[in-house]
Amino acid sequence: MRFPVRWFFTFAAAAALALLGGGRSRAQGADGQGNAQETIPAPVYVPLNPLSGVTYDNRYDLSLGMAYAHIKAGPPPLHEGANLGGLDLNGSLWLARRWGLEGTGRYVVGTSGAGVNDLNIEGPFISETFFAGGPEWLGPHSKHGALIAHAMVGGVYGKFQQDLRGAPPSAVGFFNDQIALAAVIGGHIDLNRSPRWVFRITPDALYTRYGIDYGTMATYPYWNFGISVGVEYKFRKKR
Repeated sequence: MRFPVRWFFTFAAAAALALLGGGRSRAQGADGQGNAQETIPAPVYVPLNPLSGVTYDNRYDLSLGMAYAHIKAGPPPLHEGANLGGLDLNGSLWLARRWGLEGTGRYVVGTSGAGVNDLNIEGPFISETFFAGGPEWLGPHSKHGALIAHAMVGGVYGKFQQDLRGAPPSAVGFFNDQIALAAVIGGHIDLNRSPRWVFRITPDALYTRYGIDYGTMATYPYWNFGISVGVEYKFRKKR
């Protein structure tokens, strides 16, 4: 009886090993099949185009920039000019597809060379404040930018005597403080950054017609150069 019992245990051990090996093989096969079926999703690229919504149908816009202007603070024989800096504020009301009305306010301040004098006055401060309005025209434009022309007429307040220590403007060859005729003719170079925000460059020819209240009592028309660099915001209201 010992012989069959020994064979019985031998057969049972072999069967147990076979079952364990088969289970492990099936588990490995299932894992391998699962890994083979698992796929890595392809990356999704979302195109970013901040200029896709750019339009030119807004009713209002407003821009603010750092301004520069070169002027003469007095009539000849004053030869030295003045380099002034300040702010330039512009607002537009668009009436049609290409035509609108624009208003501007520009304040610039700085020092100017003075005429020969015995008061030891050198480089006094002067300032100009422009206020003007007129038509503007939308020129070539795309989603990237636009060219806009404007011609505005109004006035300018020239303040030339504030730093003369009480001396009359004739002492240094300056204009006297006054409000005079002015014009702003030029335009905007717009570079769109989004549907609402625009980087704006505004070169202009600045016309002034100051007079003097001494000597010949004459008026002097001058064309000067001005430029501003800043940002524009287009309001959501459409025309």
